[in-house]
Amino acid sequence: MTDHLSLTTLNALVDGELSAGQLAVAKEHLDACNACTSSALAQSLLKTAMAKSGQRYHAPPELTDRMKRLLSEQEIPGHRHAVSSGVRLSGWAAAAIILVLFGGWMFLGRHALRSNTASTENAALMTEVCDLHIATLAANMPPQVLSSDRHTVKPWFQGKLPFSFNLPENLPDETKLEGANLTYVHDRPVAQLLYSVGRHRVSVFLQEKTGESGTSDFLTHQSGFQIAGFSTRELEIVAVSDVDSARLAGLMDMIRRVQVS
Repeated sequence: MTDHLSLTTLNALVDGELSAGQLAVAKEHLDACNACTSSALAQSLLKTAMAKSGQRYHAPPELTDRMKRLLSEQEIPGHRHAVSSGVRLSGWAAAAIILVLFGGWMFLGRHALRSNTASTENAALMTEVCDLHIATLAANMPPQVLSSDRHTVKPWFQGKLPFSFNLPENLPDETKLEGANLTYVHDRPVAQLLYSVGRHRVSVFLQEKTGESGTSDFLTHQSGFQIAGFSTRELEIVAVSDVDSARLAGLMDMIRRVQVS
Protein backbone atom coordinates (compact mmCIF):
# COMPACT_ATOMS: atom_id res chain seq x y z
CA MET A 1 0.00 0.00 0.00
CA THR A 2 1.54 3.26 -1.16
CA ASP A 3 -1.34 5.73 -0.80
CA HIS A 4 -2.09 7.23 2.58
CA LEU A 5 -4.91 9.35 4.00
CA SER A 6 -4.32 13.05 3.49
CA LEU A 7 -3.79 15.38 6.43
CA THR A 8 -7.14 17.00 5.61
CA THR A 9 -8.89 13.63 5.83
CA LEU A 10 -7.12 12.77 9.09
CA ASN A 11 -8.12 16.10 10.63
CA ALA A 12 -11.73 15.63 9.51
CA LEU A 13 -11.69 12.10 10.95
CA VAL A 14 -10.46 13.29 14.35
CA ASP A 15 -12.97 16.18 14.36
CA GLY A 16 -15.86 13.85 13.45
CA GLU A 17 -16.57 15.74 10.22
CA LEU A 18 -16.50 12.84 7.75
CA SER A 19 -19.70 11.62 6.17
CA ALA A 20 -20.82 8.05 6.78
CA GLY A 21 -19.37 6.94 3.44
CA GLN A 22 -16.08 8.77 3.95
CA LEU A 23 -15.81 7.36 7.47
CA ALA A 24 -16.30 3.81 6.21
CA VAL A 25 -13.55 4.27 3.61
CA ALA A 26 -11.20 5.80 6.20
CA LYS A 27 -11.85 2.98 8.71
CA GLU A 28 -11.16 0.34 6.07
CA HIS A 29 -7.88 2.07 5.21
CA LEU A 30 -6.85 2.36 8.87
CA ASP A 31 -7.45 -1.35 9.41
CA ALA A 32 -4.71 -2.09 6.87
CA CYS A 33 -2.33 0.87 7.28
CA ASN A 34 -0.33 1.21 10.50
CA ALA A 35 1.22 4.51 9.39
CA CYS A 36 -2.11 6.27 8.93
CA THR A 37 -3.46 4.72 12.13
CA SER A 38 -0.51 6.16 14.05
CA SER A 39 -1.04 9.55 12.38
CA ALA A 40 -4.72 9.52 13.33
CA LEU A 41 -3.81 8.72 16.91
CA ALA A 42 -1.24 11.54 16.99
CA GLN A 43 -3.80 14.01 15.62
CA SER A 44 -6.35 12.94 18.22
CA LEU A 45 -3.89 13.29 21.10
CA LEU A 46 -2.77 16.69 19.78
CA LYS A 47 -6.38 17.86 19.66
CA THR A 48 -6.92 16.70 23.24
CA ALA A 49 -3.81 18.52 24.46
CA MET A 50 -4.86 21.73 22.72
CA ALA A 51 -8.38 21.48 24.17
CA LYS A 52 -7.01 21.09 27.68
CA SER A 53 -4.59 24.01 27.26
CA GLY A 54 -7.47 26.19 26.12
CA GLN A 55 -9.34 25.72 29.39
CA ARG A 56 -7.24 28.31 31.24
CA TYR A 57 -9.18 31.17 32.75
CA HIS A 58 -9.32 34.52 30.93
CA ALA A 59 -11.34 37.57 31.93
CA PRO A 60 -13.82 38.60 29.22
CA PRO A 61 -12.85 41.65 27.11
CA GLU A 62 -15.83 43.70 28.35
CA LEU A 63 -14.66 43.35 31.95
CA THR A 64 -11.12 44.41 31.06
CA ASP A 65 -12.41 47.44 29.12
CA ARG A 66 -14.69 48.44 31.96
CA MET A 67 -11.90 48.32 34.52
CA LYS A 68 -9.64 50.40 32.29
CA ARG A 69 -12.40 52.97 31.81
CA LEU A 70 -13.05 53.17 35.53
CA LEU A 71 -9.37 53.64 36.28
CA SER A 72 -8.99 56.39 33.70
CA GLU A 73 -12.19 58.28 34.48
CA GLN A 74 -12.53 57.43 38.20
CA GLU A 75 -16.29 57.65 38.03
CA ILE A 76 -19.16 55.61 39.37
CA PRO A 77 -20.75 53.53 36.56
CA GLY A 78 -24.25 54.84 35.74
CA HIS A 79 -23.64 58.23 37.42
CA ARG A 80 -21.98 60.34 34.74
CA HIS A 81 -23.85 63.45 35.97
CA ALA A 82 -21.60 63.40 39.02
CA VAL A 83 -18.59 63.82 36.74
CA SER A 84 -20.21 66.63 34.77
CA SER A 85 -20.89 68.53 37.99
CA GLY A 86 -17.25 68.28 38.97
CA VAL A 87 -17.74 65.65 41.68
CA ARG A 88 -15.01 63.06 41.23
CA LEU A 89 -13.97 60.11 43.31
CA SER A 90 -10.55 59.80 44.84
CA GLY A 91 -8.19 57.15 43.49
CA TRP A 92 -8.70 54.98 46.58
CA ALA A 93 -12.49 55.11 46.26
CA ALA A 94 -12.36 54.22 42.59
CA ALA A 95 -10.04 51.31 43.35
CA ALA A 96 -12.42 50.08 46.07
CA ILE A 97 -15.37 50.16 43.66
CA ILE A 98 -13.36 48.26 41.06
CA LEU A 99 -12.48 45.62 43.63
CA VAL A 100 -16.14 45.28 44.63
CA LEU A 101 -17.22 44.98 41.01
CA PHE A 102 -14.47 42.53 40.20
CA GLY A 103 -15.16 40.48 43.32
CA GLY A 104 -18.84 40.30 42.48
CA TRP A 105 -18.07 39.24 38.95
CA MET A 106 -15.68 36.55 40.19
CA PHE A 107 -18.35 35.27 42.61
CA LEU A 108 -20.85 34.99 39.76
CA GLY A 109 -18.20 33.40 37.59
CA ARG A 110 -17.38 30.78 40.19
CA HIS A 111 -21.07 30.04 40.64
CA ALA A 112 -21.45 29.55 36.88
CA LEU A 113 -18.39 27.33 36.79
CA ARG A 114 -19.75 25.17 39.60
CA SER A 115 -23.05 24.79 37.79
CA ASN A 116 -21.19 23.64 34.67
CA THR A 117 -18.79 21.29 36.47
CA ALA A 118 -20.75 18.14 35.69
CA SER A 119 -21.01 18.85 31.96
CA THR A 120 -17.33 19.79 31.80
CA GLU A 121 -16.28 16.58 33.56
CA ASN A 122 -18.49 14.52 31.25
CA ALA A 123 -16.93 16.20 28.20
CA ALA A 124 -13.43 15.49 29.52
CA LEU A 125 -14.41 11.89 30.24
CA MET A 126 -15.74 11.37 26.71
CA THR A 127 -12.58 12.86 25.20
CA GLU A 128 -10.28 10.65 27.26
CA VAL A 129 -12.13 7.37 26.65
CA CYS A 130 -12.33 8.18 22.95
CA ASP A 131 -8.54 8.70 22.89
CA LEU A 132 -8.02 5.40 24.75
CA HIS A 133 -10.23 3.56 22.26
CA ILE A 134 -8.30 5.04 19.33
CA ALA A 135 -5.01 4.12 21.02
CA THR A 136 -6.24 0.53 21.44
CA LEU A 137 -7.16 0.33 17.77
CA ALA A 138 -3.86 1.87 16.73
CA ALA A 139 -1.75 -0.46 18.88
CA ASN A 140 -3.37 -3.54 17.26
CA MET A 141 -2.15 -5.61 20.21
CA PRO A 142 -3.93 -8.48 21.98
CA PRO A 143 -5.70 -7.48 25.22
CA GLN A 144 -4.03 -8.04 28.58
CA VAL A 145 -6.53 -10.81 29.29
CA LEU A 146 -7.48 -12.57 26.06
CA SER A 147 -10.69 -14.49 26.61
CA SER A 148 -14.34 -14.55 25.64
CA ASP A 149 -15.26 -16.25 28.91
CA ARG A 150 -16.74 -13.83 31.42
CA HIS A 151 -15.69 -16.20 34.23
CA THR A 152 -12.08 -15.63 33.15
CA VAL A 153 -12.25 -11.89 32.44
CA LYS A 154 -13.98 -10.77 35.63
CA PRO A 155 -11.70 -12.63 38.13
CA TRP A 156 -8.63 -11.24 36.32
CA PHE A 157 -9.45 -7.79 37.73
CA GLN A 158 -9.58 -8.93 41.35
CA GLY A 159 -6.98 -7.01 43.34
CA LYS A 160 -6.42 -4.62 40.42
CA LEU A 161 -9.52 -2.47 40.87
CA PRO A 162 -11.15 -0.91 43.97
CA PHE A 163 -14.58 -2.09 42.77
CA SER A 164 -16.32 -5.10 41.26
CA PHE A 165 -18.67 -5.51 38.32
CA ASN A 166 -20.69 -8.15 36.51
CA LEU A 167 -20.62 -9.26 32.89
CA PRO A 168 -23.68 -10.39 30.96
CA GLU A 169 -23.92 -14.06 30.04
CA ASN A 170 -26.01 -13.44 26.95
CA LEU A 171 -25.01 -10.85 24.37
CA PRO A 172 -26.81 -9.34 21.37
CA ASP A 173 -26.45 -11.01 17.96
CA GLU A 174 -22.95 -10.89 16.41
CA THR A 175 -21.54 -9.49 19.67
CA LYS A 176 -18.57 -11.21 21.32
CA LEU A 177 -16.37 -10.47 24.33
CA GLU A 178 -12.75 -10.39 23.09
CA GLY A 179 -10.94 -9.66 26.38
CA ALA A 180 -10.07 -6.73 28.62
CA ASN A 181 -7.37 -4.29 29.71
CA LEU A 182 -6.55 -2.49 32.92
CA THR A 183 -6.13 1.18 32.05
CA TYR A 184 -6.51 4.62 33.63
CA VAL A 185 -8.95 7.51 33.15
CA HIS A 186 -8.25 10.77 34.97
CA ASP A 187 -5.51 8.90 36.87
CA ARG A 188 -8.03 6.38 38.19
CA PRO A 189 -7.87 2.64 37.42
CA VAL A 190 -10.66 1.42 35.13
CA ALA A 191 -11.61 -1.80 33.38
CA GLN A 192 -11.63 -1.62 29.59
CA LEU A 193 -13.80 -4.42 28.24
CA LEU A 194 -13.23 -5.19 24.58
CA TYR A 195 -16.13 -6.41 22.47
CA SER A 196 -16.64 -6.97 18.77
CA VAL A 197 -19.96 -6.37 17.03
CA GLY A 198 -19.50 -7.88 13.62
CA ARG A 199 -16.37 -6.16 12.27
CA HIS A 200 -16.72 -3.23 14.67
CA ARG A 201 -14.67 -2.89 17.85
CA VAL A 202 -16.21 -1.65 21.11
CA SER A 203 -14.45 -0.42 24.26
CA VAL A 204 -16.55 -0.40 27.43
CA PHE A 205 -14.93 1.48 30.33
CA LEU A 206 -16.05 0.79 33.91
CA GLN A 207 -14.85 3.00 36.75
CA GLU A 208 -15.81 3.65 40.35
CA LYS A 209 -18.48 6.30 40.72
CA THR A 210 -17.48 9.55 42.41
CA GLY A 211 -19.85 12.16 43.79
CA GLU A 212 -23.61 11.91 44.12
CA SER A 213 -24.87 12.37 40.57
CA GLY A 214 -22.43 10.37 38.45
CA THR A 215 -22.78 10.12 34.68
CA SER A 216 -26.30 10.69 33.40
CA ASP A 217 -27.53 8.45 30.58
CA PHE A 218 -26.33 9.77 27.25
CA LEU A 219 -25.75 8.68 23.66
CA THR A 220 -23.68 11.03 21.53
CA HIS A 221 -20.81 11.04 19.05
CA GLN A 222 -17.30 12.46 18.96
CA SER A 223 -14.39 12.14 16.52
CA GLY A 224 -16.44 9.81 14.33
CA PHE A 225 -17.36 7.44 17.17
CA GLN A 226 -20.60 6.71 19.02
CA ILE A 227 -20.27 7.22 22.79
CA ALA A 228 -22.85 5.89 25.26
CA GLY A 229 -22.81 6.11 29.03
CA PHE A 230 -24.78 5.56 32.22
CA SER A 231 -24.16 5.20 35.95
CA THR A 232 -25.33 2.84 38.64
CA ARG A 233 -25.15 3.39 42.37
CA GLU A 234 -21.48 2.36 42.39
CA LEU A 235 -20.21 2.51 38.80
CA GLU A 236 -19.84 4.85 35.84
CA ILE A 237 -19.84 3.01 32.51
CA VAL A 238 -18.99 4.52 29.12
CA ALA A 239 -18.70 2.76 25.75
CA VAL A 240 -16.98 3.93 22.54
CA SER A 241 -17.36 2.41 19.06
CA ASP A 242 -18.04 3.15 15.41
CA VAL A 243 -20.92 0.66 15.44
CA ASP A 244 -24.40 2.10 14.94
CA SER A 245 -26.04 3.65 17.98
CA ALA A 246 -28.85 1.08 18.25
CA ARG A 247 -26.46 -1.86 18.54
CA LEU A 248 -24.22 -0.01 20.96
CA ALA A 249 -27.24 0.85 23.09
CA GLY A 250 -28.29 -2.81 23.03
CA LEU A 251 -24.92 -3.93 24.40
CA MET A 252 -24.96 -1.25 27.08
CA ASP A 253 -28.45 -2.29 28.12
CA MET A 254 -27.23 -5.87 28.62
CA ILE A 255 -24.33 -4.65 30.76
CA ARG A 256 -26.62 -2.40 32.80
CA ARG A 257 -29.05 -5.22 33.61
CA VAL A 258 -26.45 -7.44 35.30
CA GLN A 259 -24.99 -4.75 37.58
CA VAL A 260 -26.03 -4.85 41.22
CA SER A 261 -28.49 -1.99 41.74
